[in-house]
This record gives sequence, structure tokens and C-alpha cells, in this order.
Amino acid sequence: MINLTVFKNFVKSNNFGGILLFLCVILSLIVANSPLSNTLQNILDTTLGYENESIHLKYSVSLWINDGFMALFFLLVGLEIKREIVEGELSSPKKALLPILCAIGGAIVPAIIFLLFNNGTETVSGWAIPMATDIAFALAVISLLDKRIPISLKIFLAALAIVDDLIAILVIAFFYSSGIQLGYLGYAAVAMLVLIAMNRFKVKNPYLYLIPGIFIWYFVHHSGIHATIAGVMVAMTLPTNDTAVESPLERLEHALIKPVNFFIIPLFAFANTNITWQSEMVHGLTAPLGLGIFFGLFFGKPIGILLTSWVCTRLGIASLPEGSTWMHIIGVGMLAGIGFTMSIFISILSFKEPLFVSEAKISVLLTSIIAGTIGYLVLKANSNKK
Repeated sequence: MINLTVFKNFVKSNNFGGILLFLCVILSLIVANSPLSNTLQNILDTTLGYENESIHLKYSVSLWINDGFMALFFLLVGLEIKREIVEGELSSPKKALLPILCAIGGAIVPAIIFLLFNNGTETVSGWAIPMATDIAFALAVISLLDKRIPISLKIFLAALAIVDDLIAILVIAFFYSSGIQLGYLGYAAVAMLVLIAMNRFKVKNPYLYLIPGIFIWYFVHHSGIHATIAGVMVAMTLPTNDTAVESPLERLEHALIKPVNFFIIPLFAFANTNITWQSEMVHGLTAPLGLGIFFGLFFGKPIGILLTSWVCTRLGIASLPEGSTWMHIIGVGMLAGIGFTMSIFISILSFKEPLFVSEAKISVLLTSIIAGTIGYLVLKANSNKK
């Protein structure tokens, strides 16, 4: 009989999600540059759902993936953010200060670099593309180093990436939403009040919170604010605690981890990296758009994180993660330059011109691979020799 224990342990590990994500990217690129390209695009353009005079829920497959399934991804991110605020690395000023400030520095510097390259061009609206870190990829890469780096460094990267995602969520809400419909926002606010009341009355079943959550998604989607923000709004109402007793928030988080990491994010990657190579893309990589993304992610992220860490330690308001060195911070900064999921998501929101979207995606993809590889090598070179 075949022993499947090793395979089962691998699937349960942190590395599997990142590797599956990478395989879906490769498969998508192969299909997009094969005779199956048109078939894939036709599937993504197929409309599904229901629509009448009152209800509008008929969208393309790609929109259901990007606005529907990704709302569950943002729900998981929101749950992680709240848990970290209540009981984790963001639960006290001392714990939270360095990753919060580094996330801010690591977001501002890349945006400034992008604007320096793209100011006055058609692609300036993509300024937020290099701001975001991909949690799944970054943590998958650092997990490959196992015990050769301090555990505090992994926690620092996780906390930084979570705050980074929160910044990206706020940027999407305030800068990449249009035509706000106050009526629908009012309906969403009423549904939120229902969720808050459920929290106050100590409703313990986490799945009951998803019922008003579906209505919030619908109302937010029609309000002009990007629908994925609904996931974070719902997450903030889930009850949690700082004890060893599993809370409703933690129950829902555990239920979502595998579907999100092993299905939703890989599906998003497959649907959104189906980039058919065009000769114009070579120029795009060296155009302001491609250069802004590359220099923003590859140089801006580590510079912003390193500079912020240096200022914080010099002022004495925070210290480096226990057992880590400045080379470790540089390595983590490079891993933060893996901007895949959120950066591609923002690319889709930034441009109406399909060529710009494709150029942004390929730039994000190539830069993320380079940043991840260099970050891994830097951390490995400065790892504990065990």
C-alpha cells in the first residue's frame, strides 16, 4: 500500500498553498499562449447569475471571481487583522508599533517611486500597485527556511503583511471606487447594524453572520465601492477573545483557510494571469509603468521597511525582532516586494486599457519572482547554521 503520510503532511504545511499558487500561474500562462487561449477567455467572459428589475446579479465568470470569491479572501484577511489586534502581534503598542510603521513606510516609498516614473503619464493611476505584499507567497518563501531564521522574524513579516493588506484595502476603498450610491450604502449600514447587534447579543454561530454579510456584499457592490471591502466589514463584527477558548471568529477563520488558500487564491491567479504575450509588452517592461512597478516593489519595499526600522530603533520607540539582524530586515523587505495577489488586483482596478493591465500583471509577476528569490537568498545566507 502506498504511504500517503508524507504527502498529507506536505498538503497541511504552509508551503503547499504558495506552491499551488505558483503552479496555477504557470498553467495560466501556458494556456493563455496556447490554442486554448480563446476558449479560456470565452469561459471567463461567460455570464452567470440572475437579473430582473429589482435584482442585478448577472455577471461574467471573471467578475464573480474578482468581486465575489475574492470577498471571501478579504473576509479571511479581515478576520486575521481583528484576531491580531485582539490577541496577536498587533494587540499592544509595544508589539504592534514596528510592523505597523514598517508597513506604512513599505507602502509609501513604493508609491512615491511609482509616481516619480509615471507622473504626467496615462498610467499614473496605477500608483498603488507596488504598495501591497502578498501574504501567501511571502510566508510560503520564508517558511522554506524553517528554523534557520528566528521565529520572531516570521511573526514580524506576518504582522507587517497583515497591516500592509489593511492599507491596500483602505486604498481600494478610497481611491479605486467610483460613483458612490448613498442609498445602497445606507442599506449596507443597516445590515451592519444587524451584525453589530448579533455581536452584542453574543450570537456564537459564525455562519449566521454570513447571512447579513451576503446582503452587505450586494449593497456595497452596487454602491460603487469595491465589493471585496464587504468581507472586511463583516469580519470586524465577528466575536473573538484573548483566551484559549476557540471564538466564533477563530472557528470561521479555520473554516476559510483551506478554501481560500487552496482554491480561491489559486483560482484568482489562474483567471488573472492568463496573459497572452504581445510584442508590445517588451516595451511595457521598460516603460514608466513597468519601471515604476519594478523599482517600487524591488527597491521601494525594502528601502521603506529598512529606513523605518532604522528610524524606530534610533529613536528608541521600537526594537528589531528578537534574534534578528539588519540583514534579516533587508531579506524580509525583499520578501515584502512579492506583491502578487493584491498588486494584480489593484492593476485590474487601475486601468481600463487591456494592454496596460497585461503589462502591469507581467511586471508584477516578474518582479515578485525576482524579489522573492533574492529575499530568500539573503535570508538563507544570514541564517543560523543548523
